[in-house]
Amino acid sequence: MSLGVAMGSITALLMGIFLGIVVWTYGVKRESDFKDIANLPLEEKEGRP
Repeated sequence: MSLGVAMGSITALLMGIFLGIVVWTYGVKRESDFKDIANLPLEEKEGRP
């Protein structure tokens, strides 16, 4: 295995890991979490005018 093949394999592996994290983060199952977080600034807190 040459150095170019090894570096290409590592690059492909890291790209796959990155894409997996992106899909996991922005997946459909987490949509409700994002909606809840987006509404936090709009909620009224006790003790604030």
